[in-house]
Amino acid sequence: MLKRLWHRLPFTPEPPPMIHIVPMEGVIAAAGRSSRSLNLSAVEGALEKAFKTGEPRAVLLSINSPGGSPVQSRMILQKVRDLSVEHKVPVIAHIQDVGASGGYMLALAGDEIYADPFALVGSIGVIAGGFGLHEAIGRLGIERRVYTAGENKSQLDPFRPEDPRDVAHLKGILDKSHALFIDLVKTRRGDRLKGEDKIVFTGDFWIADEAQALGLIDGVEDRDALLKRRFGDRVQSRSFDVDKRSLLSRLLSGTMPGAWRPEAVAAALEDKALWGRFGR
Repeated sequence: MLKRLWHRLPFTPEPPPMIHIVPMEGVIAAAGRSSRSLNLSAVEGALEKAFKTGEPRAVLLSINSPGGSPVQSRMILQKVRDLSVEHKVPVIAHIQDVGASGGYMLALAGDEIYADPFALVGSIGVIAGGFGLHEAIGRLGIERRVYTAGENKSQLDPFRPEDPRDVAHLKGILDKSHALFIDLVKTRRGDRLKGEDKIVFTGDFWIADEAQALGLIDGVEDRDALLKRRFGDRVQSRSFDVDKRSLLSRLLSGTMPGAWRPEAVAAALEDKALWGRFGR
C-alpha cells in the first residue's frame, strides 16, 4: 500500500511499464506423456505468478507450439482468460516459430495476437492417425487374441482390418471437434476475421503476413519491437518460466526413471513428427 502511495506523489517519477512474459513452448499433451509436454499442470504456476506478482501492464504469452491435445489447449486458454478477468490485466499473445492447431488455440487466449515475420500460423483442424498392422502380424505367425465386453470396445484396433463403421464413428468425432474449434476461433477473433470459412478452417497454415490478411492475427512484429511500440522505450519485462527441464537433466537427476520406456520413445517420435509438419 505504501509503495502505491509513494508512486503517486508528484515528485516521484513514473515507474517504467512492466510486462510479464510466460513462455509456452513445445507439444501440448497431458502430464506424464512426455517430460517436455506443455499442459495446464506445467504452466499453471507460472501463469498464477505472472498475473499476481506486482502490477504488470500486461501479460505476454510467448508461444512456440505445433499443437497437440485440444483438451489441454482449451484448459490453458480458459485459465489465462480467468486470470485476466480476475486481475484486470490484458493479455498479448506473440507467436515465435509456430502457433498452429493447439498452439494457435493458446494464442486465442490473447486479447491481441502478434507473430514474428517468419512464424507459421493456423492449422485450424483436427487430426487422428495410427498404423494398420494386421498383415504384419500374420506374416510373423502371430495370432491376435482380444476379449471384450461391449461390441464396440475394440474399435480401431490396429491389429484388425479397418472397419468402415469404426472410421465413420471416428470421423464424426473429428468433425464435431473441428466445429468446436471453429466456434472458439470465431468467438475470440470476432469481426477481426477476414478470410472465408472455406479458406481459414481447412487445416492449412500460413506465414505471418498471410495470417494477418486472414484476420487470424493482429500484426506482424518482433516481440521486443512490439513491446516498445506499445509501452514505450522504458518498458521492462520479466519472464515467468515453466518448469520443463531437458530430458538429459531429468535423467541425470533421477526424476525420469521411465524415460527410455517404449511409450516414452514413441511419444518423442510423435512430437518430432508434429514439429516436422511445419519444417521446424
